[in-house]
Amino acid sequence: MRSKFTRGLGPLFLVPVAMTLVACAGIVDRSTPPHGSYKAEIRRTAMGVPHIKADDWAGAGYGYGYAQAQDDLCTMADSFLTYRGERSQFFGAEALLTAKSTIGQPKNIDSDFFHKHVISADVVDAMARAQPASIRGMVEGFAAGYNRYVRELKADAGNAHAACRNEAWVRPVSPDDIYRRMYATNLAAGYSNFLSNIANAVPPAAKVSLRKEHDAQPLALQVGGEAGVGSNMIGFGTASTGDASPLLFGNPHWYWRGPDRFYQAQLTIPGQLDVSGTSFLGVPVILIGFNNSIAWSHTVSAARRFGLFQLQLAPGDATSYLRDGRVVKMQARIVTVNVKQASGKVEPVTRTLYASEYGPLVNLGTINPALAWSQSTAFAIRDINADNYRTFRTWLRWGQAKSLDELVAIQREEAAIPWVNTVAVGRGSAKAWYADIGAVPNVSPEQMADCTTPAGKAMAATLPRVPVFDGSRSACDWQSDADSVQKGAVGPSRMPSLLRDDYVANMNDSYWLANPKAPLTGYPAIFGPAGSSAQTFRTRLGHLIAQGAGSGATVDAVERVTLGSRAYTAELFKARALELVCDVPRIAVTGDAQTGEAFSPPRSVDTGPACAVLKAWNNTGLASARGAHVWDEFWARASRLPADRLYEVPFSANDPINTPSGLKTSAAEDLRQAFGAAVLRVQASGYALDAPRGDTLFVTRNGQKIPLSGGCDGQGYFTILCSENRLDKGGYTMDANPNGNSYMQIVRFPAGGVEAHTFLTFSLSDDPASPHNADYTRAYSAGQWLRLPFSEAEIKADAAYSSVTIRE
Repeated sequence: MRSKFTRGLGPLFLVPVAMTLVACAGIVDRSTPPHGSYKAEIRRTAMGVPHIKADDWAGAGYGYGYAQAQDDLCTMADSFLTYRGERSQFFGAEALLTAKSTIGQPKNIDSDFFHKHVISADVVDAMARAQPASIRGMVEGFAAGYNRYVRELKADAGNAHAACRNEAWVRPVSPDDIYRRMYATNLAAGYSNFLSNIANAVPPAAKVSLRKEHDAQPLALQVGGEAGVGSNMIGFGTASTGDASPLLFGNPHWYWRGPDRFYQAQLTIPGQLDVSGTSFLGVPVILIGFNNSIAWSHTVSAARRFGLFQLQLAPGDATSYLRDGRVVKMQARIVTVNVKQASGKVEPVTRTLYASEYGPLVNLGTINPALAWSQSTAFAIRDINADNYRTFRTWLRWGQAKSLDELVAIQREEAAIPWVNTVAVGRGSAKAWYADIGAVPNVSPEQMADCTTPAGKAMAATLPRVPVFDGSRSACDWQSDADSVQKGAVGPSRMPSLLRDDYVANMNDSYWLANPKAPLTGYPAIFGPAGSSAQTFRTRLGHLIAQGAGSGATVDAVERVTLGSRAYTAELFKARALELVCDVPRIAVTGDAQTGEAFSPPRSVDTGPACAVLKAWNNTGLASARGAHVWDEFWARASRLPADRLYEVPFSANDPINTPSGLKTSAAEDLRQAFGAAVLRVQASGYALDAPRGDTLFVTRNGQKIPLSGGCDGQGYFTILCSENRLDKGGYTMDANPNGNSYMQIVRFPAGGVEAHTFLTFSLSDDPASPHNADYTRAYSAGQWLRLPFSEAEIKADAAYSSVTIRE
């Protein structure tokens, strides 16, 4: 029997305690001699997918690090600067990060101070010490493989990675760089959303250099920003597949660029590991994927993973606080960042940042000036995943699991999945598994009533379901259950899960409707609403897709329906909207609700042409569909109306898949204004009203536009490709910082093998010179799923098979 909390290490910044716990758990010190030699065989198949084969853990990491660098060196090298806190040294303080990710796109100076403060050397050391020997070997090997490729590139006269190959910041990495990157993954639902607030949290007497208050990071509660990024996943049991095998559909909607970009691979150590799937760049462990016995996927969870503590400061000392009447000194950390000046000279910039026993201090003055660090009060943030060093061990154990029962047992035992739901299926299991079992703050209803401060109550609308507690009382500490794996976390027995032989699904709404036939209720409020709020249109459509499969959830059927690009809001509301809008020949548009613009005098719009286009439109975002952009622009504005003004039938928890429904007649004028503004946007874009979707939604590779299908979550598309670019600013291009379908997998387990069909929608390589910079993307554009080889025989029989062995 394990000692309680040996896997749940102490609070961040109390690393000596964490190290003591790790030592008690018998984990070997990281200072053991390096592996010494590495060998891996890298076999590549269609679309360049690497299948890494090695004799040991270090070799598997070695091949994986080399392959990732070979395909995505520039993105990886740039990312390692981020996690080391060295961006300002090479790119200056004020420049923004190259691409958006789970930390947003902050200024370099804020990113650097944040990462040096939160992922400090002692935290990295604790992270490394907490890993089993298998992961330590993979990390060490990954760094060695990456470094080998950098050496080869620097010595080669070719044109690979021309954008960065000669830059000084493309340099070798250490295992610590890999641990930093891995640890940063944990923080996406907590600290990462408060990056600039943490980087600029200083006492009232101090001044922060190189910082303007109006540049503050927008408040974000979701992984990936204010609106968040989403995903779809459905696990079909055998009652839906109609045969002996369950089937998994997994489809994260994720970043197409930047450090959190997915990379697809298979890792094989004969007799120990054989897993295929995807991980973030710089991570040596498969995070979503399958082996010979199980398949799993993830969606971002609605559960909150962080909380705030309001500190009552000691009289006359703004860097000490009271706890149960005792004065506690904050931990000061002097952080220095090297900054490239306009002259090219590099100069140090220093800040003193602070931490409490709860976690780092955070500047909430950007929410409300009254919440700023003052002489009497300050706020600290605790991220449950800052103390969670079990995440990658969990994923690696899943990669080795022999059954769905084993996966479930591991998930309950580790309770480590950081900020995502899970759906999984397994060979020989008739049922599919859903769970939101991971690291979640444990706060009781009594604490929410007694410990929430007046400031916390005032922030409740801004920070729903986020505990904002009195940090001066130990009674307000997060609690532990008898089965809690980590101090202050909910125990697995009180976390939602469901096994069904028809299906389970999640499309980013809460756990409540993993299957509408068996609503889940009675779980802690921090996990999300259970019947109190409407489901998104994408969630509703996802359940209809799953239910519509009946007993015919075959690979072919799932492939077709998941790329069908149905716009569910159009299916529900288009006919009625056109009745209300098109009965007038012209609309005098007084403004644009989306942008806040007012038009004086009003602008006149002829409704006839746009109405004709929408009446003929097939209600999809398929590349060939004409008029989807008109609906998208209209609904983006119409949906801004409050639900009680827009919908004829309000949301009902008794009919959550079909409500809200209908459009109110009284909303006609608002809908006409939305329609007129949408037409004006299309006219300003230069696109025809009946332009094909593939003309307006596209990605560019080597100067050529690749037409795409799909749309955004708000319009109820299930097939997500969502550009942040305005239609009138160059179309819905996926070239900048979009998110959408990324690594997609359909997996089943026929007798004697694994059948897997996949996409990596943005392709494997970020290098325009690579043959794998656009091949997968073109296949995705054409709807041509890749039948992915998994067994040794399948890999070697692949028409694109190649093999190279590397060693040192």
